[in-house]
Order: sequence, then C-alpha cells, then structure tokens
Amino acid sequence: MNQKYWLVVQYPMKSLQGSQRDQWLRDKVTEYLNLFLADAELGYVDGSEMGKTVSDPQQFVLNIFCVITDEQRGIALIKKVIREHRLDYTRIKLATMPFEGGGTYTLKYASKKGVTDFSL
Repeated sequence: MNQKYWLVVQYPMKSLQGSQRDQWLRDKVTEYLNLFLADAELGYVDGSEMGKTVSDPQQFVLNIFCVITDEQRGIALIKKVIREHRLDYTRIKLATMPFEGGGTYTLKYASKKGVTDFSL
C-alpha cells in the first residue's frame, strides 16, 4: 500500500475572509488531524486555504488538505476525529484524488444528504 492520496476536508463559509470561528476551526482541525493521522501512521495535513469555489465564485469554503496513505482508513479516521471532537461534523465534505498524476477530486463523503458535487 504505497499509494498516496490527496484528501481535502471542506467547510462552507459565509464570506471570503471567513469568520473568527472559521479561523479557529481551521487551526483546530489541522491540529487534531495532524496528531491523529501521525499516531495512526496514515498521513499528515499539508496546508489549508480559504476562498471562493472554482465552480461558483459566490460560494466560499475552507479547504484543509491532507496527504494520506490509505484512502478508506484515512477517511474513516478523519470522520471519527471531526465527529468526536465536535469540529462541525455536520458541515463537512471529504474528497480525494491520487497523489501522483493529478486529476480531479472525487467526493467521498458529504454531511448533507443528496449532495453529489464537489469543487475546490
């Protein structure tokens, strides 16, 4: 299992700059995911960004990028950490793409029923 994946945790925001809560959320999610991904030897957080979505410039998001070594286990762990530490689990989307070769992100989880699209 040497395959690596990019995984993005995405939260909706109300403005381009984000609120104080959005900034706190970015810091806490990054802190917890770095800790738990490292402990499980599944990966690390590679950074974050706040901004407009590519598909709709009127929507704003917080993206937290991770590099993971096992897609299924990584997604399960991230969902568990966000839920158990009360980091707005009911607002997230998770998407992955292969680390090498690029491509597009594929939605793997959305907290809202019926959501099927994903855009950075």
